Amino acid sequence: MSDSDIEASKRAAAKTAVANHYPKDARWVGIGSGTTIVYVVEAIIALGVDTTHTRYVPTGYQSRQLILNAGLTAVEFDGVPFGTVLDVAFDGADEVDDDLNCIKGGGACLFQEKLVAMQAKEFICVADSRKLQSRLLTSWKYIPIEVAPIAAFRVLNKLKELGSIDPVIRTNTDEKEGPRKTDQSFFLIDAPFKQLLNKTDIEAGKDGSGKDGVWEVNLLAQKIKEIVGVLDVGIFSGMTGPQATAAGGAGGQRPVAAYFGMPDGSVSMRKAE
Repeated sequence: MSDSDIEASKRAAAKTAVANHYPKDARWVGIGSGTTIVYVVEAIIALGVDTTHTRYVPTGYQSRQLILNAGLTAVEFDGVPFGTVLDVAFDGADEVDDDLNCIKGGGACLFQEKLVAMQAKEFICVADSRKLQSRLLTSWKYIPIEVAPIAAFRVLNKLKELGSIDPVIRTNTDEKEGPRKTDQSFFLIDAPFKQLLNKTDIEAGKDGSGKDGVWEVNLLAQKIKEIVGVLDVGIFSGMTGPQATAAGGAGGQRPVAAYFGMPDGSVSMRKAE
């Protein structure tokens, strides 16, 4: 697809996702990061609904500016009243598999993105068709991991023990500026692994225990999160919002639905099981 086709597909996906999931009387809405979310905010404004009493919770500096520039009211995550559950959260992804597990963090906002997603009744993913793959780490080749700077080299070694292939600390575009820092002033490690197994693979009897560096999505996320020094991992998997609510929680990190703008101008929608 050309650049203009890609942008048109993002806009179409955002418009459809907002039309289908933006609550009529929304009070709290999570707004993610990345290029696709520009079109989500555009679609919200185009609805023409009253946003006077709606508060929009950003996942980082970029999304906060996007909210403010649209004339909407931004509230930082730590300013959300205790016990408040967001009506919905919209965000993009770097890659999405058949089970709607996601890789996120290419834009360096993964921890705040996960906080917002897990505080929402529904997390809705919006992307273009390039992001949809049968398994994670097909087109997108690494898992972003947010780590404490003091522990970065320890985490690198632990990731290699798990089978990561040459994990690296992400640097700024100008390498003279050193490591890229998140909004929490943490470092990011980009950790390549072999293609991740999904639910269908495990049901078919494939081994996702880490042998020979082959992992099932949820298990690898758990193992990385257990490494001392890791703040969070850019695998969004496990329960959806409704599943988490049914289990007594608030929200889930796996989207309930994902919308993909296709090359022909149509929008493909996938629902989580």
